[in-house]
Amino acid sequence: MLTVGDRFPHFALQAVVSTDPEHAFEEVRHDGSPGPWRVVFFWPKDFTFVCPTEIAGFGRLAGEFAGRGALLLGASTDSEWVHLAWRRQHPDLRELPFPMLSDLKRELSTALGILGADGVCLRATFVVDPEGVIRFVSVNDSAVGRSPEEVLRVLDALQSGGLCPVNWKRGEPHLEAA
Repeated sequence: MLTVGDRFPHFALQAVVSTDPEHAFEEVRHDGSPGPWRVVFFWPKDFTFVCPTEIAGFGRLAGEFAGRGALLLGASTDSEWVHLAWRRQHPDLRELPFPMLSDLKRELSTALGILGADGVCLRATFVVDPEGVIRFVSVNDSAVGRSPEEVLRVLDALQSGGLCPVNWKRGEPHLEAA
């Protein structure tokens, strides 16, 4: 599995960006050139139970991520058509303010090393800096949802440039090296 200090792989994936069939799909790319911070999170499967709680949680905080200059991207190995059907069916997913990427060919999840033995991606989160370097990785058991608030806190800490103690929050003092 790729980890902190590794470069995030290049990708070009179809994504669902709307429930309107006329404007639902868009290609999302990462070519390795400098860009914004990225928070890329993967869930195992659409039409499941834990996944929509996390996706909706990230959706509720999307403005906070954007306010920190971070692009929020969600992904699974389901097709863009399955993503669209799920968004249209699930009330908490209809108005998501970020793309749902389809890694149907499993190229990105394989390159990241997060493809499980069952052929679906693990519940993984990556925070990627503007130079394309992975600065944070977290992987949860498929039965345990992650905390979007904690991912936002880690992004704040990474962007602060200081030494951040346990449970450090934006605006709090950094540790001073002796």
